[in-house]
Amino acid sequence: MDTASTRNLATMLAGMGILHFLAPRPFDKIVPQGLPGGPRTWTYLSGVAELACAAAVAAPRTRRLGALATAGLFAAVFPANVKMAVDWRDRPAPLRTVAYARLPLQIPLVLWALKVARDAQ
Repeated sequence: MDTASTRNLATMLAGMGILHFLAPRPFDKIVPQGLPGGPRTWTYLSGVAELACAAAVAAPRTRRLGALATAGLFAAVFPANVKMAVDWRDRPAPLRTVAYARLPLQIPLVLWALKVARDAQ
């Protein structure tokens, strides 16, 4: 089933994946410090993961697996959102709001990916 929800998920993933390469600095800043290697490596790896998930979700034959991988990816990037919220706790209120809003946003993103996976069966 190729629904608007599926297309929107693939498009969002592709856009974010591309953004990791076009404007990596903001992503570098939220890479948790405990990870081995440099932040730019993780920025690029997560960009590649988002592009791979986008391609898998877009293709009917790999949609279910791609959507499950996407749900995992959305959960895996949660520590970066926590780091951003902590780092931005002293920023002006509108910026803090953006950082804090990213935390609960992961839940509907994971649920969206899981719905796409269920619909692909």
